[in-house]
Amino acid sequence: MLVSWEWLSDYVKLDAALEQVVDQWALSGLNHESTQWVEGLPVIDLEVTSNRADCLGHIGVAREAAVLFSKPLSIPQPTFEESSENVSSFLEVENQFPTVCPRYTARIIKGVKVAPSPEWFAKRLRSIGVKPINNVVDVTNYVMMECAQPLHAFDLAKISGGKVIIRPAGDKETFSAIDHRNYSLDSQMVLIADAHRPLALGGVMGGLESEVSELTVDLLIESASFVPMAIRRAARKLKLHSPSSYRFERRIDPNGLDWASRRCCQLIQQFSGGKVLQGVADSCSKPTPLAEVSLRRTRVTQVLGIDVPWEKTQSILTNLGCKIVASTSDNLQLQAPSFRQDLTREADLIEEIVRIVGYDAIPEDAMVPMVSSARRPKDFMMATVRSVACAAGFDETLNPSLIGKTAIDRISPWTANDPLTTSVPLLEGAAVLRRSLIPSLIAARLHNQAQSNRDVRLFETANVYLPQGSQLPKEQLCLGCIAESDPRWVRGVFEEILERLWGNHCSDLQERIIDLDFVERGTAIAWFVDNSMVAWVGSLSKSLAQSNKLDGPVAIGELDLDQLLTRAVLVPRLKALSPYPAILRDLNFIVDESIQWQGFRETIQRAAGDLCKEVVFREIYRDTKKDGVGKKRILLTLTIQSDTETLRSESADASVAQVIAACQKEHAAQLLA
Repeated sequence: MLVSWEWLSDYVKLDAALEQVVDQWALSGLNHESTQWVEGLPVIDLEVTSNRADCLGHIGVAREAAVLFSKPLSIPQPTFEESSENVSSFLEVENQFPTVCPRYTARIIKGVKVAPSPEWFAKRLRSIGVKPINNVVDVTNYVMMECAQPLHAFDLAKISGGKVIIRPAGDKETFSAIDHRNYSLDSQMVLIADAHRPLALGGVMGGLESEVSELTVDLLIESASFVPMAIRRAARKLKLHSPSSYRFERRIDPNGLDWASRRCCQLIQQFSGGKVLQGVADSCSKPTPLAEVSLRRTRVTQVLGIDVPWEKTQSILTNLGCKIVASTSDNLQLQAPSFRQDLTREADLIEEIVRIVGYDAIPEDAMVPMVSSARRPKDFMMATVRSVACAAGFDETLNPSLIGKTAIDRISPWTANDPLTTSVPLLEGAAVLRRSLIPSLIAARLHNQAQSNRDVRLFETANVYLPQGSQLPKEQLCLGCIAESDPRWVRGVFEEILERLWGNHCSDLQERIIDLDFVERGTAIAWFVDNSMVAWVGSLSKSLAQSNKLDGPVAIGELDLDQLLTRAVLVPRLKALSPYPAILRDLNFIVDESIQWQGFRETIQRAAGDLCKEVVFREIYRDTKKDGVGKKRILLTLTIQSDTETLRSESADASVAQVIAACQKEHAAQLLA
């Protein structure tokens, strides 16, 4: 924001040196970039943060200076001569798009003479980098740089039908802007139009066909408010940024429209003559309600560590524009001014107080009460989850919660309900809240593949959104993993996480083969507790992989971290190691192809008894010539150990014999000699 020192003196008379003023601005939040002399006038370049849109005009900066230096602020009160005619006789405003343009006002000035602006006026504009055009357009720019409210002047003769319509643009509708370029619009952009054609792209730029020229006699003065997100989206999509869009993107004062409109009419009448018609065409004359915020005296002291006099606190806030609704010796109830929409909480008011008092007023040894934060159970769990995944060679990703509507995006292992939809202009084509992390991980995998990085393993921890009819969606925290080929990479990560966090509770897990429409048949395995799925692993179906141009097989899986947390043992417990040697026995069984490892292992553990410390799966081997069709060999290792004595070979043999007998009885397994 370029600020003219001479221009600023219209609103506040400062007797301090310029260097002292800019230093105070910098200490209070308006960072001083530089000071230059333009045509003999000092011009200050200030960095204005996005929450301080009020300081994108000279009056807002002057208000800051007035409060910092305890000087009176003088804001001009616009007055002008009105004709006997009323604006309603010549103009009607119809707002068909109030969700993007909450309020639109228009005034009419008749009989103006368009000419160059006075030199002093043009010089002020030039000093802050605004090129003078004529005494009408210059006034709209001047008022915008004065109060941060963008305005626009139309040639009234070029508006047909006596009607201004605020409407959504048609898809691919063409608009000719005053920069002499044509733009293709969409239905999320707002147009200011008459009965037949567009007049301006709302909040961004005026139209070529309705601009003011030397032949203009009658004017329509627009002062409106627009939703910031809609203006930001339009400006970015069209690559059409302007000083107006810059201010609308940061929220203008919704109750300052009328002042800006009247100020504009005053200056145009002063420089161009003409008569202002009575009244104003206003699509919504109801003022925007002001937010009320409570402030506790004790809280100010607690947060800042210093005692600010209560009277000074009230003076600072009222000088900044706040209105005291109710006050006691310990509490204030205030209304934040409409030009400060960033003041919504008690903490915001305390920040305003310390900005003006000065951060240097807080001594280095100020006693500010602090409470050390404790790690939540969820934090312990997430640390373990990330540690295991990273140790296995997976890299963490962070993706938007919104995805598209492709076949990949329809992946939903946790629910069959249709996804929730929304619209975020900044995420083009993404309108669905994801029900699984897998679509985002596949997109990340494709991005890496495009960069010739094919051997990539990725994971993400984030919420998925599971619809529940008319109720709010269930936000389920999940771990999603994707690897280059074998599902055992993902399975290993999940089993290690479960083993570390559940420990003995892992015995409650039931492993099942499941069918998922997006997973290659026969590769999907899931773990359940009380018939509730905790995790699943599988290989992405070849049809989906090929249709999305994934080169090679892809292993995917998800783990429900919310369920994991319910049984997680977050404090590790030491278990004494046996001082006696262990006996290892390898067993190789021939079993039916349908036998699953989980059930087979449970049989072995039950039969082996307490002396069996561990059952380790080694491999599966198939030999149809020797064993027959539909058979497979399972090689495993038993660890047999006592906590109280050194075992004899006979004791180990007895346990092994019990295992062999149980496997033969329950699974028809044959021990391979």
